Amino acid sequence: MGYPFDCVTDFIFVEDEPTRADILLIPGGSRPQLMEKAIELYRQGLATYILPSGGANKKLNGQESEWKYLQNIALTKGVPENAILREDQAKNTFENAAFSWRVIQQSAIDVKKAILVCKAHHARRALLTYQTAFPSNVAFTVCPIVDEREVSKESWFLDEAKIALVLSEVEKIGQYFAKYVPDWVKNQVVQIS
Repeated sequence: MGYPFDCVTDFIFVEDEPTRADILLIPGGSRPQLMEKAIELYRQGLATYILPSGGANKKLNGQESEWKYLQNIALTKGVPENAILREDQAKNTFENAAFSWRVIQQSAIDVKKAILVCKAHHARRALLTYQTAFPSNVAFTVCPIVDEREVSKESWFLDEAKIALVLSEVEKIGQYFAKYVPDWVKNQVVQIS
């Protein structure tokens, strides 16, 4: 027998089996596990490029941006510099997505499939955001990480801090995406017609 909140778990914690893609996307952050996961997938030959995104972050003392922090991890682990694209201005998830798409266009990379490497509890919001900012023909695979806070689908309901974090994601999704639903429906109707 499950919990009454299993629907929240199923909704928030998106995870796919990784498959070959054109690019690995990281929607910012101060967690090294994000780049470590991207490097693992890159070394498996699942993508040619890694695009970390993110501007200044007070949590990263001495680092000019989330992008620079994540890039340094990749370079230290032997990822070639030309495999790491640059987006170092974004201040939030929507900007991570929109600015990443702009970098892809400016780099003339044909992206039909992308792997999204994000925090597990941020997976649904990150996916919806990238789906909103990218063209609808780009397919996403979500490969989340569980950081040192251990917020996972198996544990998020075990203490108040984790519960608050996950339920704040539910709230943010409602706030962020309500205005996009009519366009998504309209676009779907146009595609069906």
